[in-house]
Amino acid sequence: MTDVSAPETRRTRSSWWPWAVAATAFVALMGAAGFRSAPGVLIAPLHEEFGWSTATISTAVSINLVLYGVISPFAAALMERFGMRRVVGGALLLVAAGSGLTVWMTQVWQLMLLWGVLVGVGTGSMALAFVATVTGRWFVRRRGLVSGVLTAAQAAGGLVFLPLMAALSESVGWRAASLVVAAGALVVVPVVILFLRDSPSDVGTVAHGADPGSVAAALPTPGASGGAARRAVSVLGEAVRTRTFWLLAGGFAICGATTVGLLGTHFVPAAHDHGMPATTAAGLLAVVGVFDVAGTILSGWLTDRWDPRRLLAVYYVLRGASLLVLPLLLAPTAIPPMWAFIVFYGLDWVATVPPTVALCREWFGDRGPIVFGWVFASHQIGSAIAAFGAGVIRDTTGSYDGAWWGAGALCLVAAVLSLAITRAVTRSEPVGAG
Repeated sequence: MTDVSAPETRRTRSSWWPWAVAATAFVALMGAAGFRSAPGVLIAPLHEEFGWSTATISTAVSINLVLYGVISPFAAALMERFGMRRVVGGALLLVAAGSGLTVWMTQVWQLMLLWGVLVGVGTGSMALAFVATVTGRWFVRRRGLVSGVLTAAQAAGGLVFLPLMAALSESVGWRAASLVVAAGALVVVPVVILFLRDSPSDVGTVAHGADPGSVAAALPTPGASGGAARRAVSVLGEAVRTRTFWLLAGGFAICGATTVGLLGTHFVPAAHDHGMPATTAAGLLAVVGVFDVAGTILSGWLTDRWDPRRLLAVYYVLRGASLLVLPLLLAPTAIPPMWAFIVFYGLDWVATVPPTVALCREWFGDRGPIVFGWVFASHQIGSAIAAFGAGVIRDTTGSYDGAWWGAGALCLVAAVLSLAITRAVTRSEPVGAG
């Protein structure tokens, strides 16, 4: 009788583990996004101190954005081989080093190396492929909802911390803001070591909502054979032979261009061009982050119930319409129509992620997290192109208006791409099918 009851008791006591892992991932994702987005409020201070042009500083931001995405699928594969805790802990240390060393920066190449390469690689290891890994291993029920919550953390972190970064940059200097980022990354490391576990089997429990006798309940501890890089590239090689992958990647590239790359990087300097203080503009982005939490969680709930393809199309159409009117709303103060834009854009900011994760899982099965990592890489490539392109448009025309209008038109293209995705025949369909 003791042998029968002991496992049940252990499972009951350990039932909080999926939520502990999700909470730890929430903290890490929010921090990573905040660390990555910090250069958005440093464009003006760096220009004033060093005389670097907006396009030059935007190049460093673009490197950061590209690596943030390109590293993601390799990080997902590394998590399969070495576990989430080691990968995320190492990534946080890399972010701390990259941010902290910028206080001695004097040359453009140092900006590229530190904020671009080191912070880009570190935060990319805690990007949205991490969300797919956590939900895939630890949740059977409520995957969409948890994906929404974690995605909201990733998006909100990059916006909620902006007012603090802007205030520090204006009152004490940009170096203080960089040190705060470094300290924040180090503070999260012990939390990851204590509470981030790689698999339910590590703590003698099962994924949330899994039948104790099911395959999902018996997921092994990570340690797959073969190199992580080989695994990531192999999955990409299979995925690119499907039409679905290209439709998802194309739509998500536009998603990145119209959020992180454009609004997240250039909203503060664009508002400043119209006489709005940087702290006020950063505060508006923080409000975007607050409403993003509600919008993305709602999107996760909807993804569990509705067709993710149609959800994506609706999100992109509404986002495009809002970007087309943004140039009319920029003013020295936050007028009521601007507040309406901020609330709406917050609700739509990364509402696209839960349905995209669901489609990757539907089409690519257990390889979904790595495939999503590559789809997310396209998101960041789109972000980088928009971050650099908007800087060039601003330098050459003296205005960001063309960037807003072009982004609005691209959103309509993304809606068409989303509707073109077909349903997988079965959830176990091979990656190379279709």
